[in-house]
Amino acid sequence: MFRVLITDNLSPAGLKLLENEPEIEVDVRSGLSPEEVREALQEADGIIIRSGTKLTPELLDGQERLKVIVRAGVGVDNIDLPAATRAGIVVMNTPAGNTTSTAEHTIAMLMALSRNIGPASQSMREGRWDRKKFTGTQLAGKTIGVIGLGRIGLSVAKRCCGLQMTVVGFDPFLSAEKAAEHGIELFRDVDELIPRCDYLTVHTPLTDETRGLINSERLRNCKQGVRIINCARGGIVDEDALVEAIESGHVAGAALDVFVGEPPAEDSRLRTSPHVLCTPHLGASTEEAQEQVAVEAADIITAFLLRNEVRYAINMAPITAHEVPGLKPYLDLSYRLGLLLAQLNGAKAIKAAHLNLRGEAASKPMKLIGSAFTSGLLSTALEEGVNIINAEMMARERGIEITESGSSEVGAFSTVVSATVENEDGELRAAGTMFGNDYLRLVRLGEYQLDAYLDGLMLIYRHLDVPGLIGAIGTTFGRYQVNISHMALGREKNEPGGDAVAVLNLDSEPSAEALDDVLSHPDVTGVQLVRLPPTGAPLPWLGL
Repeated sequence: MFRVLITDNLSPAGLKLLENEPEIEVDVRSGLSPEEVREALQEADGIIIRSGTKLTPELLDGQERLKVIVRAGVGVDNIDLPAATRAGIVVMNTPAGNTTSTAEHTIAMLMALSRNIGPASQSMREGRWDRKKFTGTQLAGKTIGVIGLGRIGLSVAKRCCGLQMTVVGFDPFLSAEKAAEHGIELFRDVDELIPRCDYLTVHTPLTDETRGLINSERLRNCKQGVRIINCARGGIVDEDALVEAIESGHVAGAALDVFVGEPPAEDSRLRTSPHVLCTPHLGASTEEAQEQVAVEAADIITAFLLRNEVRYAINMAPITAHEVPGLKPYLDLSYRLGLLLAQLNGAKAIKAAHLNLRGEAASKPMKLIGSAFTSGLLSTALEEGVNIINAEMMARERGIEITESGSSEVGAFSTVVSATVENEDGELRAAGTMFGNDYLRLVRLGEYQLDAYLDGLMLIYRHLDVPGLIGAIGTTFGRYQVNISHMALGREKNEPGGDAVAVLNLDSEPSAEALDDVLSHPDVTGVQLVRLPPTGAPLPWLGL
């Protein structure tokens, strides 16, 4: 039974979906203090929040049961993403649910600002008839700059094209061809776009890179009489710089639905300026949007908890329910390679690691497979839990560079995952493959090719390739009642003599005395015991 905590108002339609799942227990508690939220999270597998709940590092620290946070809405600035990632908690949002409502509110603000709807209405309520005072400007023929061409930005741009406006846009990820399909002239530099615009609207997340994106310098570079709209996140537009630009007359006006502090102070110059149209964060405040984001949030958290599906994740690669069965063997293989190399590395400082995927493996989510490898590589050295969500961050914080590469070219096997670890003494290398979905094999260790089971207790011993050694090792373990279930041999040359390595899969752990006896053989040059999960063991994260 999974428990889902809900600390903000959620539409009944979303609650009903959760309550209809027999494997989910719903815990609705609004109005909690931060300490009460922290306590409630101790008994929750997941939480759905809106903008009212702040998930800080203090709240997320030590939440060993919590697996997933779902934000019913787009913005996740009320969630400390580094803290959630470090704790191994998946963060997902609902980007589709409020797209139309937010885009429509942006257009409403755009039109109301252009035609002075707010002050004209107030004037009428006060008994005046000031037709000349509220002369506006039409939108047709004007140029609007849309910064951020995600779902909402594109939806706004589409509507602006319908208003016969010229649309220019900035987005670092959208292709020029895709922008042209929507009637948008794409710019790769914000500073080149800004001087073209009669109107400027922002639709980016609030990040360190976008905070203060529209600042005093960029406002000075705008056209005289430009109008600014922000229905995305407070802080993308520098509020102090905007007030000064309005009061100087350079900016004709602004329409704001979001603010750095919400609600803004009563004496805020933005709030009291006659040239600023303000609404209290209403972008997603429609009946339809409230229901859609609630239903979407319920569906996302249910799919995660019951089917291991990761949709609209902010801090990890997505996984669909359809992909899970086919992806699990690749995650398991790379995880075990990480565990193997971590134990072979011992206490040596790791500088970097590289994962190479060949054949069928190269068609899988590379970063996700890399994170599975990294979680294995770090799990034996770190006390805090490492999983595919926080592994990359954990490595980066310790100065370990993890890289991945891939090629669809097929060699001796249809799929191969190769790993290289660089430490203070040199490199360690291993490669694995799979037969079907259940049988994982170690096919290379250093320079040696072999075929060993990649599970359970593995005794790796290096030796001289001489007659009689295998029998001697078997006899030694026989004396200590240690059964050998499988053996694989790899030698430097494809001929007798020289250096070699052997991997023995054991049914029980040998004693220290048994290992010392093996190591005492004159032809054995090194012995190391490696502990891996048994065949078919579930992965230690995401319930896979």
